Amino acid sequence: MCAHAENACRARGAVSTIGTGDLVCERADMHKTITEAKPSSWVGRVPHLKPGKYADGLPLHEIHYLCCKLVLKPNHFRSRKNLFDFAKVLLGPAKQNDVSFSIGAFKDEPIQIREVLFVDTSDSRLYKNAFILRRRIRYEEGFPISDPEIVFKFRHPDMQKAAEADVRPQILGDHRVKFKCQVLPLKGELGGVRMLFSHNVTFPRSNVSENDVLSMATMTKIFPVLDRVKKDPNERVALVSDTIIEEVLQDIGTLDFGDGVRAKCNVGLWRTRGEHRPLIGEFSFQIKFKNRKKLSPDAMKRFEAFFIELQYAAQDWIALDATKTGVVYRLKGNAATAHE
Repeated sequence: MCAHAENACRARGAVSTIGTGDLVCERADMHKTITEAKPSSWVGRVPHLKPGKYADGLPLHEIHYLCCKLVLKPNHFRSRKNLFDFAKVLLGPAKQNDVSFSIGAFKDEPIQIREVLFVDTSDSRLYKNAFILRRRIRYEEGFPISDPEIVFKFRHPDMQKAAEADVRPQILGDHRVKFKCQVLPLKGELGGVRMLFSHNVTFPRSNVSENDVLSMATMTKIFPVLDRVKKDPNERVALVSDTIIEEVLQDIGTLDFGDGVRAKCNVGLWRTRGEHRPLIGEFSFQIKFKNRKKLSPDAMKRFEAFFIELQYAAQDWIALDATKTGVVYRLKGNAATAHE
């Protein structure tokens, strides 16, 4: 943890537990203890994958994305201006950690609108087993501008399990695989990080030749990895919570952590289609890299310290213990247990 984050933690007397060997700051009424080991940055803490192959002999996918997310209360967002209001929250944490933030040309970028829907079995078996299946369509000036996309992912706190889940579809057309480390606040408290590993694939709906895509038999044909959760070859999947989501997304600027590590930031709002009932918001920023060994340790320490400090600066905005997907599943009752 860098000095900025240490000082912030001490000043607040708050608990900040980021990982093995990190500085641990106890509340003011408790004894302060410091344990030091290897550097507490993302670069040093994410383990390396054990060697392995998929059924076709290709090696396991490696992580090439690091994405930080804050799930936000939706009540702040009533206009495009409100989405940019969150940019003001970034300024203090950025300055304190020697991070540059610029809105730049994004002030003139239009809002992006996408329609998102989730499908699952009637007992939420996909979600219970860490799978997420959704379709999304991008709109521009009120009209769809491209093929609907199918997005399928396996999301889990165990990186090895996430890597070994072969999400690649059995289709004739192209597909795009992304393996991400997603960083979120600790459950129930500010001042730390927890990690989920998202192994996902995206492809156009037109690349699927089968017509009955709501059949579990079709789903397991496209995604063989789902065969392990199938119960009945005749079972169906259906729209989760009978709800279609409208996603409002705005790019709000760029964070520069130095040494070539830069990340575009965006703020999004999910609301129900039709009623426009606000459900949940999200702030995120992401970096892409070919080789994690080439990521500057100093830049990554600033990256992590900024994210921790931002949690305190944005505490009135944050919805702790929530995920966007979980909110959708909860709309019609109790959410299924998921690996989130």
